[in-house]
Amino acid sequence: MELRSELLKSIWYGFTALDLEKSGKVSKSQLKVLSHNLCTVLCIPHDPVALEEHFRDDDDGPVSSQGYMPYLNKYILDKVVEGSFIKENVDELCWTLTAKKNYQTDKSSSTVLPEKDAFRLWCLFNFLSEDKYPLVMVPDEVEYLLKKICMAMSIEFNCVELEDFFSQDSVQQSGITVWVFLEMMNSGKITRGIDKGIISMAIEEVYREIVGDVLKEGYLWKKGQLRRNWKERWFTLRPSNLSYYTGEDRKECQGNIGLDGNCCVEVLPDRDGKRCMFCLKTLSKTYEMSASDTKQRQEWTTAIQTAIRLHVEGKKSLHKDLKLKRREQREHREKRRQAKEEELQRLRALQEERERKLAELDLLKEAQKQAQALLEQDEQRRRQQHEQLQQALEVQLREAEEARVSMQAEMALKEEEAEKQRKRIQELEEMQKRLEEALQQEIKARLDEEAFRYAQAGLLAEEEEKMKALMSLQEEQEEYILKTQREKQELKQEMEAKSRALDEAQRQLEEVRANRHRVDQDVVAAQRKLRQASTNVKHWNVQMNRLMRPIGPGEKRPSLGSSFSSFQIPTQRDPGLRLWRRSGSEEKDEESKENVDNRAGCDSEKRHSHASNGEMDIP
Repeated sequence: MELRSELLKSIWYGFTALDLEKSGKVSKSQLKVLSHNLCTVLCIPHDPVALEEHFRDDDDGPVSSQGYMPYLNKYILDKVVEGSFIKENVDELCWTLTAKKNYQTDKSSSTVLPEKDAFRLWCLFNFLSEDKYPLVMVPDEVEYLLKKICMAMSIEFNCVELEDFFSQDSVQQSGITVWVFLEMMNSGKITRGIDKGIISMAIEEVYREIVGDVLKEGYLWKKGQLRRNWKERWFTLRPSNLSYYTGEDRKECQGNIGLDGNCCVEVLPDRDGKRCMFCLKTLSKTYEMSASDTKQRQEWTTAIQTAIRLHVEGKKSLHKDLKLKRREQREHREKRRQAKEEELQRLRALQEERERKLAELDLLKEAQKQAQALLEQDEQRRRQQHEQLQQALEVQLREAEEARVSMQAEMALKEEEAEKQRKRIQELEEMQKRLEEALQQEIKARLDEEAFRYAQAGLLAEEEEKMKALMSLQEEQEEYILKTQREKQELKQEMEAKSRALDEAQRQLEEVRANRHRVDQDVVAAQRKLRQASTNVKHWNVQMNRLMRPIGPGEKRPSLGSSFSSFQIPTQRDPGLRLWRRSGSEEKDEESKENVDNRAGCDSEKRHSHASNGEMDIP
């Protein structure tokens, strides 16, 4: 994917160079030429029929870039094999196409870079540009590239002249295009007063380091493997290998040392007349080398260790890794900047909210003062009502005490109830006192809270919670006050009801006493009548027994006509019966009549018992 991305950057320049009208479309004949040249430099077979087949419905008209992209991916880039071609040839092809149209400079100017240096800067720009189209390079990467070039020229990078250029809004937002970058390099702001040869060497060094993945280059003494003699060689270190040549022109390669995770570097002591020695150990061989000084040895050992680390981590290019890290750092800085802006906005919002809360707090304080005044008025009125209610309760208690004297049994119960009521009143008074103390504490707490608000303006959330708690406490106090009033009203009603019940019970008691007196008189009269009736019954029983005579066994019963007419036995119906009836008519009490009848019944039973024993009962 990295190779394809780098190839697409160069091909994009070639394609846009063919788009003369900047419409995003290129004619089919030009695409054929471009495709053939790409296949040639990428060392893959070219299939002209595939292009005709791909664009068969658009023979005469132009071909869009979107239409060419699938063909480029399928028939060209998918066939590319890494290592089978030279990337620089592809870049030269695309540079040739785009430079004819876009890179037109004054050849007579002394500050204009040579064509080869412009091409290398173009390649460096493509390598460091963002993976977005159209290709641009952010100011941080431009500054990084310029610092590398100035370091290669052994001069100090002065960015004062470029601050105005970097501070432009278009540069900050969209970045720098390659043609603007080359125009800046040709302006002489960086290379003023420096020989072109030095500039070319610096650009070539940076190009080989960044684009060519060269970690380090230079002369070293190397000990031979067979003859064991020392020879000076030009070494080129890349992430995958360490190559050495006879000279710095790199025409004759004398060897190539492959680097992997099994390699290591060690510093050796001086021997055989050589100083600053170190060795590179691989699985098969050990290569002994000698640097010119200690600094060079340190740089070479560090560079080789870096190459081994990159190979172990599976990274093919150091500068690609550094580019990704710089991009991550930029993104991280951008995120931090955005986070700071969001934090500032949040702080501004909090400041506005704080000011609004302070204004609301002032309004609440004013409302609190008004509520305090109303509360004091309500408290005064409530105290007056409480005193009146207490006086009424005292009057009721005195009346209840007087009623208790007149009625002992019931008054004992009433006294207990009155005692309970007094305890309830005491509890209510204690509760009232506690409420007053709580109210004083609340007033004190509000004053303390008001003082704390000035000292602790930053704790708005806690102050709101305290205000809510105070309001809820006020509501509870009002509820307690209303509840107390209701309970006192109910107690007053209950005392009135009990007083009325006491009067009603006393009246019922008087009625019961009067009824009992009348019943006692009736009982006395009935007893007197009963005694009189009993006396009469005894008298007539005696008379009957006196008049009754038994018949002897030798006597003859007289005839009915003579004897009965001359002698008659008085019966119970004559005078005694009449007397009994008179006495019975005089009795008015029903209960006395029943007693007399019962006694008469008893006497008749006695007579019948006498008859059954042989006595004769005369009718």
